[in-house]
Amino acid sequence: MAKSNKSKVSAVAGKVKPSALASVGSDQLKAFMEFIRTQGVVGLAVGLVLGGAVSVLVKSLVDNVVMPPLGLLLGSAEGLKGLTWTMGNTTAGLPADLKYGVFLNDMINFLVIALVIYVLVRLLKADKLDKK
Repeated sequence: MAKSNKSKVSAVAGKVKPSALASVGSDQLKAFMEFIRTQGVVGLAVGLVLGGAVSVLVKSLVDNVVMPPLGLLLGSAEGLKGLTWTMGNTTAGLPADLKYGVFLNDMINFLVIALVIYVLVRLLKADKLDKK
């Protein structure tokens, strides 16, 4: 049975001209390029890449510049990440720690990233691009 299916595919493939496939592919490529130009896909891709780079930069700023002095003021050698609250011991005798310093660190990180993105959008006047 597989042999008869293969022969049907070969028969159909033999009837299709390569130039017809090339013109269909060319039309699809033109439509795709037009979609990219009109829908701002390139701008979206650039924004995602720059957003990732800004995120890494701001995370480094928060972790290495902002948090150590805050941790020193709050009495933790690890910055805010070292702040914990021991709620008690588990049944296995291990301490049950609530690491609220990690949450505070991540929240400050988020707020700084949001502020940087907001300022960049305002400086580049990108907030006015979508208004018609």
